[in-house]
Amino acid sequence: MTELPNAVRWQLWIVAFGFFMQSLDTTIVNTALPSMAHSLGESPLHMHMVVVSYVLTVAVMLPASGWLADRVGVRNIFFCAIVLFTVGSLFCAMANTLNQLVMARVLQGVGGAMMVPVGRLTVMKIVPREQYMAAMTFVTLPGQIGPLLGPALGGILVEYASWHWIFLINIPVGIVGAIATLMLMPNYTMQTRRFDFSGFLLLAFGMAALTLALDGHRGLGISPLALYGLTAGGALAIAGYLWHARGNNRALFSLKLFRTRTFSLGLSGSFCGRIGSGMLPFMTPVFLQIGLGFSPFHAGLMMIPMVLGSMGMKRIVVQVVNRFGYRRVLVASTLGLALISLLFMAVALAGWYYALPLVLFCQGMINSMRFSSMNTLTLKDLPDNLASGGNSMLSMVMQLSMSIGVTIAGLLLGLYGHNQLAASPEQVHSVFLYTYLSMALIIALPALVFAWVPDDTTKNAVISRRARSRT
Repeated sequence: MTELPNAVRWQLWIVAFGFFMQSLDTTIVNTALPSMAHSLGESPLHMHMVVVSYVLTVAVMLPASGWLADRVGVRNIFFCAIVLFTVGSLFCAMANTLNQLVMARVLQGVGGAMMVPVGRLTVMKIVPREQYMAAMTFVTLPGQIGPLLGPALGGILVEYASWHWIFLINIPVGIVGAIATLMLMPNYTMQTRRFDFSGFLLLAFGMAALTLALDGHRGLGISPLALYGLTAGGALAIAGYLWHARGNNRALFSLKLFRTRTFSLGLSGSFCGRIGSGMLPFMTPVFLQIGLGFSPFHAGLMMIPMVLGSMGMKRIVVQVVNRFGYRRVLVASTLGLALISLLFMAVALAGWYYALPLVLFCQGMINSMRFSSMNTLTLKDLPDNLASGGNSMLSMVMQLSMSIGVTIAGLLLGLYGHNQLAASPEQVHSVFLYTYLSMALIIALPALVFAWVPDDTTKNAVISRRARSRT
């Protein structure tokens, strides 16, 4: 058991505050999407752009977060991130059209691109590497208050007030977080080299072009010629970055990162794994409201068991990984998540609504174990001089894959629903059934990557909770 100094624990709580803001916003937004669509006069099939615009912006802006944190200091960047996120929330609340809302979400994304990854980088700087997994668990557990409050609170605000209020509640939280950051967080800095703007532009354009091309003609109304141009341009930009980074010590992300086998496997598995799991937070409240006729409030309540399962698993995930190893845990949790997703659909269509909370609780446990294991596997063996770049690359891949996941979920709904959901209940159920079957297959595929994870050679430390032991 490992004790941490009081000053370090306070710093971890500040990082958790940033996690809280993002998680609260995300869970509220997902619950409110159908109501937003009705209010703005849009089809629910187009509302995935509210989510995609945010996470894609985060992915595009993330490569600069590690360099900025090292150059300017983690406290200064974390403070700016909270301010931008809060201002973006205000603009979201003021939006009257889907386009205005999407643009405001882009501003939120600029803040989010620095908030959580810089917080994760702060944890890497203030705790020893063998305590990293336990410290991240310590940080993300208080941050689960956001997802716990978000679904029900979002449902209440949407049903009894207006969806605009789901963004306004971020404002007081942001003010408190900004003040605490200035007062309590140390401003760690490091010597940095000149920022690789060429590599940044190549990566940013490549990611944005390929993601928008995936949404393509069906989602954005892009012409076939423009679609081909986006795809070719994005692929060329990514290939150009690989050529640019080869043997380049000033590259945004050093290709030396991939010499660490656990990083390569963890990053590949995280990318593939989060495409599938990124669909679930978007699809679940949409299915509950459109497919089953739940009110926003009831749909929000149904999301709480999933958060409770995630919180419960975070308390024991270190021990589970130490007992069974990364490979077994990741393969089992990946296949288990695919199966539990199908079970959720089967139970819902059978009308056994009383069993849905238990299924969602298990889904939250499995997803939490998978996320924690993927993140720590990717970063745990990196040398100190590559840790900042590896952290930023992992954060970028996480957001990019979730953006792709939400985009694919929207495309699947449009494909099986023929771009409309105004049909009989049987037809709507059929649309969601085919969508979930496709999602389960996508979720299960990363098990093929995780099967190559090597046997563990070290154990993860466990941080003791002194407050509990003294009572």
